[in-house]
Amino acid sequence: MRSRRARLTGSALVAAAIVVLGAAPGSQGQKPEAAGKPAKPAAGDKPAKPAGQKPAKKKKGEAKPPKGEKSPRDVVGPPIDSRAWILIDARDGEVLASGSPDRPLPIASATKLMTAELALKELPPNKLLTAPAYDALKGESILGLSAGEKMSTRDLLYALLLPSANDAAETLAIGAAGNERRFVAEMNRRARLLGLDNTHYANPIGLDDPNNYSTARDVTTLAGNLLERPLLARIVNTQSALLKTGAEPRRIESRNTLLASEPWVTGVKTGHTLGAGYVLVGSANVDGASLISAVLGARSESARDADTLKLLNYGASLYKPKASGERGEKFASPQLDYRDEQLSLVAAKSFKVAARKGQKVETTVDAPDEVSGKIKKGQPLGRVLVTVDGNPAAKVALLAATGEPAASFKQKLTHTLSNPFILIPVALFAIVVIVLLARRGRRAVQDHRVAREEAKVRTPDDRRQMHQERMRRRQERASRRRDEDQ
Repeated sequence: MRSRRARLTGSALVAAAIVVLGAAPGSQGQKPEAAGKPAKPAAGDKPAKPAGQKPAKKKKGEAKPPKGEKSPRDVVGPPIDSRAWILIDARDGEVLASGSPDRPLPIASATKLMTAELALKELPPNKLLTAPAYDALKGESILGLSAGEKMSTRDLLYALLLPSANDAAETLAIGAAGNERRFVAEMNRRARLLGLDNTHYANPIGLDDPNNYSTARDVTTLAGNLLERPLLARIVNTQSALLKTGAEPRRIESRNTLLASEPWVTGVKTGHTLGAGYVLVGSANVDGASLISAVLGARSESARDADTLKLLNYGASLYKPKASGERGEKFASPQLDYRDEQLSLVAAKSFKVAARKGQKVETTVDAPDEVSGKIKKGQPLGRVLVTVDGNPAAKVALLAATGEPAASFKQKLTHTLSNPFILIPVALFAIVVIVLLARRGRRAVQDHRVAREEAKVRTPDDRRQMHQERMRRRQERASRRRDEDQ
């Protein structure tokens, strides 16, 4: 673990240089630093740019912001006392407030967001990983894994994201890539793939290193990607967990105290080192809108939490309720087949959707016009979809309010015969058949009458000749049969 000690020692020097050069933020009410102009690092401590990244070229004729004013990339919001910050709507990516959002800074254990993202991508949640020997330094956050101890990926992710255990990060890195060096290389490849252009990693833990940095904008982008994974979203929204794998059960607690004090807060990750200061990537739900914030370089844990709440509360103030529904509320009434009855489809759960001023909110009910066969109570038969500017904000299943049997034969027959579109063609067919039968009957009667009339005009000689003819034909037939037998 010599390299880890060397990195930490170097980080202390970097932190000292930052403090001496005045890189730390001023007190509340002081003028903010010119956005995008970080303090000049000491010689040899300049962060390396990610591979392939070129410095942005200034456009011809572009004016510099007047001294003391915010960069054009900053978005006005509440007063924040951290080195960099941002607040976004994860639903559409809109930046709601920011200060130096693209300034590369150390991010401490917020690094573990990428560690978690990559570990879950490479490892099944139930896979048991073997912990390597980990030589922890004084003050490091660890779970206390022994060398050779086995723990599931899922439990290691809880340990990584709640108490921010460094030995859990090391175990996941080696389990996913074989060694730390290969894992870090994959972290940087993943960062480029996700478009984190101002991010570079040097370790999976977040130890201070000139080559381990990110920006407020990039960490919220990464957090948004992480929150789309149900397991990771559930983990970062957990205050306490019991780890059942490993040598013994372990109870762990989240370092994000806002989860306990603010029920609407849903995550995400804290961090702290001498070089990074206090860091918090936060998230909250506001009636279907997902807010993600990042505060980098706060002066203290309390200042970090206060700045995060300022951002989240400011974001919540921008939204007003636009659509809602209660659990059990009827949204559709499809027809029951072969019956003059309807089936009520009700919302499976309550929902609320808020939107910012000027956003377009649409509610679409997707349900059948008619249902057939046996229907069970609670059977999903549709959904309600609410979109904000075309982006899904709420999806709620529609369930059958009651159970209904399939239509009986009598109901099918009665309904079929009562249908005018079926009854009229049947009646016309019946009329045609009756007419044809009547004509045939009249023709038969007429033929019978003609035969009777003909019989009346025959003379005795005619009848005798007809009889003789019939007898002659009969004898001929009998003679032919005898010849055939011989």
